[in-house]
Amino acid sequence: MSAIEATASGLFWPLATIGLYYLSKALYRRRPLLWLSPLIAAPTVLILIALVLHASYQDYMHDSRWLLALLGPATVAFAVPIYEQRNLIKRYWPVLLFGVTVGSTTAMVSAWGFASLLGLDESLRLSLMPRSISTPFAMVVSGDIGGVPNLTAVFVVITGLFGAVIGQTLLRLLPLRSGIARGALFGMGAHGVGVAKANEIGREEGSIAGLVMVLVGLTNVLAAPLIAWLMHSA
Repeated sequence: MSAIEATASGLFWPLATIGLYYLSKALYRRRPLLWLSPLIAAPTVLILIALVLHASYQDYMHDSRWLLALLGPATVAFAVPIYEQRNLIKRYWPVLLFGVTVGSTTAMVSAWGFASLLGLDESLRLSLMPRSISTPFAMVVSGDIGGVPNLTAVFVVITGLFGAVIGQTLLRLLPLRSGIARGALFGMGAHGVGVAKANEIGREEGSIAGLVMVLVGLTNVLAAPLIAWLMHSA
């Protein structure tokens, strides 16, 4: 099947996405450079291909919608390592719950505040609010509070990339020896990207990061409408 036929049949973009992901993942394993990360390399090449083919974002999303639908089950899969570390989680759940609540609230309020200082319109401010949670949660929250879900997805990816990079820097500067603290740092600040980075450090860190990511998502789903209403009323 030629590229033109694949594009017309709706197979080109999902196949290109999957292929570029695995290619960049293989390259990143051989040379763990930031710009070879699948979340940077694959989208960059896809954008270049779209520009060459004069394809629109709507075309890509329409053809790849089933890939987006798989984000939900992928997030649920984080329950496996969380279950394996359940004894550790039972021991520290009060601290984790408190940190998640404070961190989630701070992230949403600060996003609205900085966006307001920059003079962004309300739809952009609402789209930025759930940027610190994983994509399935973020898109639902964005739609519920009046944001633009597709735009929120872009903010989520950018936040994850910056969070992973800053998280690595913080680990070098701060004496965080606890696996709980390191995992929570990545899960709170960089959601799915952070979980992947935490798993590179250790299994304990990865499990805690996965738990924190899910808890942050649930907290945002419950609290974001109230916080958005309070910010709008202020």
